[in-house]
Amino acid sequence: MGSRLAVLGAGSWGSALANVLTENGHQVTIWTRDQEQQNEINTRHTNTHYLPEFKFTDEIAATTDLKKAVKDVEAIVVVIPTSGIRELARRLDTILDRKVTIIHASKGLERKTHKRISTILDEELSCEYVTGIVALSGPSHAEEVINRDLTTITAASVHLESAQYVQKLFINDYFRVYTNTDIIGVEIGAALKNIIAIGAGIIAGLGYGDNAKAGLVTRGLAEISRLGVEMGADPLTFMGLSGVGDLIVTCTSPHSRNWRAGYQLGKGEAIQSVLDNMGMVVEGVSTTQAAFELAKEHAIEMPITEAIYDVLYKDAEVKYVILNLMKREGKAE
Repeated sequence: MGSRLAVLGAGSWGSALANVLTENGHQVTIWTRDQEQQNEINTRHTNTHYLPEFKFTDEIAATTDLKKAVKDVEAIVVVIPTSGIRELARRLDTILDRKVTIIHASKGLERKTHKRISTILDEELSCEYVTGIVALSGPSHAEEVINRDLTTITAASVHLESAQYVQKLFINDYFRVYTNTDIIGVEIGAALKNIIAIGAGIIAGLGYGDNAKAGLVTRGLAEISRLGVEMGADPLTFMGLSGVGDLIVTCTSPHSRNWRAGYQLGKGEAIQSVLDNMGMVVEGVSTTQAAFELAKEHAIEMPITEAIYDVLYKDAEVKYVILNLMKREGKAE
């Protein structure tokens, strides 16, 4: 007998995770703010805006009623943009009346506070109703998960038993879940890789090849590790799925919206035009600002992040930003 679960957020990743859970025998309700999207999922079992060629099983139901979505559930999977996490958590705190595990599969840092998502959830949700907070993260494109492509991902929590519970919910023969107690490192890696993915898209749009991409990813990982360790992460986490693994998948694939945004910037498009045409939130844009400010606050050298920040927020010309990175003073690796 499966568990009763809620997935809050009906974008591509929320839809893919809901499908995994349903295929594992769980009863899943998807919450969406969009009445038309609710009707489409419930009547046609599709979500064409985000996954045009995908069809849900008939068992999945959608609702715009948050209270109805989370009624009598054992766990709640939060899959919405970082900017909306705090407001949603506050709403949940007025609704919850039983103990649940909170799982988040979003990747970002809060813009003004620079806080990680698990920190936001912990601040806003009453501890009497939350048995654990788990970050679900790793190299995973929704478009491939719904096709049952082999995927490996990490469930991270300060409480190992919570991570193991989430592992059991999701794991199957195409979706393998590992556990990790370094939630700081997992969340930092998940958030900051989007910045590097924008950079990878930029250099692809400028016409540079594999040498440039490899250099960017490698030095990007060094930046992520420096800031992550300063914030309390285990450096080994960044050699795992939510570090180098997530970097590989987001920096090499057009499935990544952050890569696609960077590619358009590399082709000369203005940032506002790119965001207007994307149709989905590009988390790396706001995360770049948060990481840039964190680096300054902690006196951490992050030249790639600073370069992407200059492109996004100071209208710096991308080709000159890249050249300036290459002309920095030589130093040891």
